[in-house]
Amino acid sequence: MADEQWGPAVRLLWGPPPGPPARGPRRGLTLEGIAGAGVAIADAEGLGGVSMQRVAAELAVTKMALYRYVPGKAELVALMAEAAMPDPAAGLDAALERAGSGWRERLGAWARELLAAFRAHPWLLRATVGARAVGPREVGWLERALAALEGCGLSGAESMDAVVLVAGHVRGIAEQERAVLAEAAVGGAAGGGPDVELGAVLGEVMRLRGADFPALGAALASVARDGGQDQALDFGLERILDGIGLLVAARGAEA
Repeated sequence: MADEQWGPAVRLLWGPPPGPPARGPRRGLTLEGIAGAGVAIADAEGLGGVSMQRVAAELAVTKMALYRYVPGKAELVALMAEAAMPDPAAGLDAALERAGSGWRERLGAWARELLAAFRAHPWLLRATVGARAVGPREVGWLERALAALEGCGLSGAESMDAVVLVAGHVRGIAEQERAVLAEAAVGGAAGGGPDVELGAVLGEVMRLRGADFPALGAALASVARDGGQDQALDFGLERILDGIGLLVAARGAEA
């Protein structure tokens, strides 16, 4: 069933590129060009703006001509995600090299590079969820994260779960940022990152009903006095890495 559902996308992502259509004029289409047209539309309008018809129009071909290369939108989005995800052999590997050899530093660098990818193409948040076909670049990112945990004594399942936990935190921060940008795009005032936006809302609540929430008032006063807003990525990431570190230490003690 999985092969029947995702087989076409897997073959497009991992197999040799298809040749020109057997019949009809040669249009010079390539999977790279098709994916690039889709990425450009999604960057400008979001994933909802992407359709086979729109991509065909961008490439100045008919929709039927496009179908000779890509069988449907699901496969198109898979190609787009693969094209938009940075090649791990380029920037990611360089970032990991700069981070050093420690698992904690390397996994932290991996998380920050992943956030940069989501910031560059916010629609990737929607395109990379759920059961679906994944391409070489996305698998390469997973490989690097797991490689950072090699030698830590974790089981394969524990390493996978650790990577999913870190990635989930990154996705959560990216989703908050995307929501703030979307609000600004429809007329809201972009006053900063998600923490700043939330702080502004809570500040108004405290102005009206502050006496009812003394703990919240004390926390907001501390933030105003000492700073610390817009640190959600680093704070959460460090706490996650702290927890993984406890597990690594425990596995070392058991050895």
